[in-house]
Amino acid sequence: MAVTIFRGLHDQLRPQAARLYWEAFGGKLGRVLGPDDRALRFFERVIRGDLCFSAVGDGGELIGLAGYKTPAGSFAGGTWDDLTEVYGRVGGRWRGGILWALGREVDNDRFLIDGICVSKAHRGQGVGSRLLSALYQEAAERGYGAVRLDVIQDNWRARALYERQGFRAIRTEDLGVLRFLFGFASSTTMVRSLD
Repeated sequence: MAVTIFRGLHDQLRPQAARLYWEAFGGKLGRVLGPDDRALRFFERVIRGDLCFSAVGDGGELIGLAGYKTPAGSFAGGTWDDLTEVYGRVGGRWRGGILWALGREVDNDRFLIDGICVSKAHRGQGVGSRLLSALYQEAAERGYGAVRLDVIQDNWRARALYERQGFRAIRTEDLGVLRFLFGFASSTTMVRSLD
């Protein structure tokens, strides 16, 4: 299958992007951003096509995404207003507080990757590696010397890919009581030099 990687996200692919992102991250975000229909509505509303790379198959279907953060925003962050619009005033407030506690920082020294996902049917075919390469180039063009991402402790497949790509773990953080909401106990920050 031919795969094309391009900067951005075409508007007609937003519903596919929301589903793909939720498929990849719903396991850890489900208790906070579920149920599925609301989560899909939220991500379709907030994903930023200007802060990602897309992988599209030869039939035009979206098979992968790689988002990133900048001082101007993040690929899948959204705002309090977005949360309120989808979950209501009370539901948006408590969800926003929990997501804020999980972390919303921007790393000023390293290019911050904000989620990579590849459809289940296309994993193991090099799509994730190609998306990472696009992110490395973007980071270099923006003047960064390194890239950074976070991976949860249960995602061994992704961590193995990152290690093959030259990332090294620099710290692991325990979520404490938030582990009961997010379904994972810790996440590891990994960094890769672009030199």
